[in-house]
Amino acid sequence: MSLRQMEYLVAVIEEESFTRAAEALHVTQSALSHQIKALEREVGGPLLERMPRGVRLTAMGRAYFPHAELAVRSARQARRAALAANGAQSGELHIATVHAQAIGVLPEVCARWTRERPGVRLVLHEYATTEELEEHMARGVADMALGPGPKDWQGPVTVVGRERMVLVVPRGDPLAARESVRLAELADRPWVRCSLEPMIEGRRWLDLECERVGFTPRTAVRTQHSSTAVRMASAGVGVLLTAAHELRGLDCASVPTDPPWRREITVFSRVELTGAAAEFTELLRSADAAGGEGRRPDRTGPHPG
Repeated sequence: MSLRQMEYLVAVIEEESFTRAAEALHVTQSALSHQIKALEREVGGPLLERMPRGVRLTAMGRAYFPHAELAVRSARQARRAALAANGAQSGELHIATVHAQAIGVLPEVCARWTRERPGVRLVLHEYATTEELEEHMARGVADMALGPGPKDWQGPVTVVGRERMVLVVPRGDPLAARESVRLAELADRPWVRCSLEPMIEGRRWLDLECERVGFTPRTAVRTQHSSTAVRMASAGVGVLLTAAHELRGLDCASVPTDPPWRREITVFSRVELTGAAAEFTELLRSADAAGGEGRRPDRTGPHPG
């Protein structure tokens, strides 16, 4: 079996069609089908099931596909890394992240990158949860990942900054005028919970901290995306704990916790970062040092631009 055959299989699954995969690979459909059949003979059985509309993996295909996908993506990453190490001023840098980082930390850094390295195109892969992020990074979806520190990650992990966590409430809420709020004061309040809440040793930070001060937070609504959670909290559904940078441009009030709490933001990867990936990591670190942690959000309105 060859890397090209694996690439053809991955393309068919990604495109969910032999026709579209052949177009994406710039080969004829008959050549694509021939290579897939050769691969199936090599592994000893069918990998794909042809459906009236599209294709799907067989049981053997489901066992084989993750390894083929990783091999193909690793080969692409190897080529990008080699070009970057050789001083190439063009190409792509693939970055995986959770939605909260994509709308919070990354825009300013990406803007600076495009000014300084216009030849290296950025490709973002966004995920709703940290679990999805880590799962796809393990499968080789990107050159580097940006997000909260991963659990039990086997590759390099670099801390690039710290997020300030705040409580989000509607503008008219009595808490909006406060300098800070202790969690114990919120025992009777409903909460907006998000799948991207900070985790500590496998447990959600909010649950741990509320338990420490003597209560269990009562959930009013649970969301998948942090942007949805912010809007729920600003509408008065419940109190939300979130990163301050996620409030930029939103009409809500925020107040720090007492004591203050910050969450580390990391870059992690399967191999040591080189070239464009290492440069982007340093750009993230310098952006935080220039004010990422030190900025305080406006407690009665959007974060200043």
